[in-house]
Amino acid sequence: MKIGKKLLTSYMCLPLLFLQVCKGQDSDTFTNPILKDGADPYAILHTDGYYYFMATRGDRLDIWRTDDLTKLESVTPKTIWSPHKKGPNSCCIWAPEIHHIDGKWYVYYTGSDKDDEGDHSRFVFVLENSSKNPMEGKWIDRGKVNTKYYGIDGSIFKYNGNLFFLYSPYVNDHSDIAIATMKNPWTLNDDESILAAPKYDWEKTDERSILEGPMFLEGPKDEVFIVYSAGACWDDNYSLGMLASKKNADFLKAGSWQRFPNAVFEMSKENKVYGPGHHGFTTSSSGKEHWLIFHAKNQPDLGCAQRSTRLQRFTWHKDGRPDFGIPWPLEKIIQKP
Repeated sequence: MKIGKKLLTSYMCLPLLFLQVCKGQDSDTFTNPILKDGADPYAILHTDGYYYFMATRGDRLDIWRTDDLTKLESVTPKTIWSPHKKGPNSCCIWAPEIHHIDGKWYVYYTGSDKDDEGDHSRFVFVLENSSKNPMEGKWIDRGKVNTKYYGIDGSIFKYNGNLFFLYSPYVNDHSDIAIATMKNPWTLNDDESILAAPKYDWEKTDERSILEGPMFLEGPKDEVFIVYSAGACWDDNYSLGMLASKKNADFLKAGSWQRFPNAVFEMSKENKVYGPGHHGFTTSSSGKEHWLIFHAKNQPDLGCAQRSTRLQRFTWHKDGRPDFGIPWPLEKIIQKP
């Protein structure tokens, strides 16, 4: 029997245990996860029409380049950097982010010293590439960011004429959210301040109280937000918290930021989504849709294992604050960005 192209495509798109992403080239839907092995995901949509994606690989830095973020599994990433055998960033390469600043590409990542591995040796490091395409050219090692504390999860954003750096410093027995302005993309000014420390029960675990993975988000009205992960990757209750500030406020002052007492995105036992967190934000190619990219697990009690990358559309409340909703189940068929 001869099968037409469209009919054949529809057969290829039948879900397998609700986990298979449709492979038809003309499909406009997808299902999560978009990457099965994808902890600490980050993606940006660049002006060239491509998404650049990164996730924790532990022993290297990889970049994915695609015009369809839902097809990461079929994209071959490029390894742009591997750690030295010794030194302060010789192991535990976590939470990379790629940014484009003033015509150059920068990758921020967490690294540690394998000969002295532990919280006390974790810092944020930077690579720079002046090529138009970050998949090409040479990456220059700009070294360690000069933070006040050791810490992880560096991120940056430009606003009101300033370049800001966010990260999660280890302070005493907990992890906080800190901010500073930057002299250049790898050097902080001497104005680092802590915006928030663990306060609520949902931000704490038996082993450690953690705020991490801070990410800047501009709202459609008069506020901006810092959305962070709280708890720990090994905890099923890992979730997202949020700070809000007026757009014209002094971002370096903790008093400028309103703390939300409850998580804004959290575990859904009903939908079998556990430990959702360590996120990023991106848009559709038109810029009209806003998407949350995050990792989660589909079973409880997995620790930090089996974290996959999910993509979920979010909207805005009438007051201009984000509405992330609840995590979608893996069987949900989603319209592509």
